[in-house]
Amino acid sequence: MKAFRMAFFFLFVFGLVLEAAPIGRRPPNDQAVREVAAGKRKEARASWWGFDPADSTAALQAAINSGAKKLVVENMGAPWIVDRIQLASDQEIVFQRGAVVQARRGAFKGKTDSLFSASLKRNITLTGYGATLRMWKQDYDDTNQYTRAEWRHVLNFRSCSRVRIAGLTLADSGGDGIYLGVAQRGVPCSDFVIKDVVCDNNYRQGISVISARNLLIENCVLKNTGGTAPMAGIDFEPNHESEELVNCVMRRCVSENNRGDAYVFYLRPLRASSKPISVRIENCRARGCRTSARFITGNENDAAAVKGTVKFINCQFEASKDAGIVIGDKPVHGAEVWFVNCAVINAATNQPAMTPIAFTSRAGSAGDIGGVRFINCAVKDPVDRLPMSYQDMSGGCGLRDITGTLTVQRGGKRVTHRLDDKLIAAWMPHRSFKQIARFDTEGARFEPILPAAKPDAAHRCKARQRGLCEFLIWAEAGRHASFTVLVRPVGKAASAPTPVSIVSPAGQLTKLKAAPAQQETAYSFDAAETGAHKIICEPGNSTVTVSSDTHRVCLYSASSLFHFLGTTGQYFFWVPPGTKEFAIKVSGENAAERVKAALCDSAGNKIEEKDNIAQAHQFVANPQDTSQGEIWSLRLDRPSTGVLEDFHVQLQGVPPVLSCSREALLKPVKEDRRGKVRQACACGPTLPGN
Repeated sequence: MKAFRMAFFFLFVFGLVLEAAPIGRRPPNDQAVREVAAGKRKEARASWWGFDPADSTAALQAAINSGAKKLVVENMGAPWIVDRIQLASDQEIVFQRGAVVQARRGAFKGKTDSLFSASLKRNITLTGYGATLRMWKQDYDDTNQYTRAEWRHVLNFRSCSRVRIAGLTLADSGGDGIYLGVAQRGVPCSDFVIKDVVCDNNYRQGISVISARNLLIENCVLKNTGGTAPMAGIDFEPNHESEELVNCVMRRCVSENNRGDAYVFYLRPLRASSKPISVRIENCRARGCRTSARFITGNENDAAAVKGTVKFINCQFEASKDAGIVIGDKPVHGAEVWFVNCAVINAATNQPAMTPIAFTSRAGSAGDIGGVRFINCAVKDPVDRLPMSYQDMSGGCGLRDITGTLTVQRGGKRVTHRLDDKLIAAWMPHRSFKQIARFDTEGARFEPILPAAKPDAAHRCKARQRGLCEFLIWAEAGRHASFTVLVRPVGKAASAPTPVSIVSPAGQLTKLKAAPAQQETAYSFDAAETGAHKIICEPGNSTVTVSSDTHRVCLYSASSLFHFLGTTGQYFFWVPPGTKEFAIKVSGENAAERVKAALCDSAGNKIEEKDNIAQAHQFVANPQDTSQGEIWSLRLDRPSTGVLEDFHVQLQGVPPVLSCSREALLKPVKEDRRGKVRQACACGPTLPGN
């Protein structure tokens, strides 16, 4: 009996060694494959379809497509080298301890090529305690080998349901460790459980949540993200107002050493009409990220901000490089944000001008910031400074409804503050800007101010604009018109071709060919009618510059707000007859990104100049005599401190049209009911200051 036991023991050990030992190519097990196909086996091993240490894509894909209810991907002693793999519904895949699935080097050339993908699938389980799914992040970041992109994910799910992911390490992607997106408008990823997962060294995010319902993320580690923005541990970032974040819960997770933020909510695409969000982050930690928690919504008008609630409960935010908590553009009437029993520890210790908690508003914000609760929270800060600050880039948005209790701990002392509007006003006073009505161009047509002048090719527009960009080009009926679109990437952000459209003066929209990135593309059209044609560009993460050597081209913004990048020069605008007061509001993107600006009258005299504009500055002008209308200008230059990158210009009380030369400038005119032309005017009277 003893000899039998010893023999069995040696056979068992030999079997383990054989299973773990490096092997070469393994042929398919045709008998086992036939039995799976016949339904005789519900559980299968991936190696039955073969294994090739150089490329096992076909074998692993065939195993997944076999219909096996449970598939075991063995530890072959060498990685499963694969190209793109598509997951199947109603299947459990178990990756053995020590198993590695490795992206085939030199593959994944498509911008959205992911290691494992599923679209509109259901009932998928991926379990792999001690197993790793790995890509080649350093290769994808090399533009000599790959077109730059940020969507080469390890696990890519779109509009899938009833999915469980457990135990896996997801590493070195060219995008996210896990992406939860949308394949069909209105169909979120639903009923997901992500447990005991490590997302390590991914390019864009550890996890991206675009649209999700009933999501649980538990006991996960999101670390070392870096490559392209946002570079977060996890980013909740819908792309469209129809998407949702409903009943999403994170428990006992750690987000650490990410070059971006730990826990991010970027909710600008959601609207007040979107489904209210409901997210709960509990017993989670952040360590060594840019910020620990960042929450941003829209605030352009009452319809901009999504409703709902986000709660951080029993969370600890440690050693962030910038502020520990950032609340940006969150209007009082928008979704509520709660911090309950949370602690911000040693935030921005190398940046004494910052504070552990920061509120911000951006250019174009309309409503007061607030609707935030701090319930029994603590700030542990060795730096002698206020616990909170407010960076007002909008110029005029106040702070309201920030409540709760906050205990500041410094040098062995503890001071508890009860937050109310009075204390918030003392800590973070805001500026009151003069409120001047937006100029209304609805229904107006545009015409040259100097019709006899000709555009000067030496004054080609060089302004780089971001976001939705609009331009006006003047063309005469029956004549050929031409312009160019230059698309340039911003930083390392991937640049897709930019959609370009043109709208005739009568309102007919025509889509033109997309403008490729990193080059100037020429366009031309034959004008069917005389007037200003609108050019619309949507550059995404890039910038666009539109110009013409032969035709008048102006920058235009229906919202009166222009978003520039690294732009200098003199920009002319029209002050209509009878204008008694107008303003130009200029703001940087943040404390570091600044601009120098000067307002000049029609004779070129400098009315006011301001250097190093970060927070919004309002240039207010009261023209002495505009009985005939005047052409004024705004000069933009590099600041003496900080960097010239993103900044914003908002025209108040004058037409939202800018031109690089006087000769190219257009002005709006309207016709009354009898068809008589009259000057367009501001949409309302000048409002009193706050």
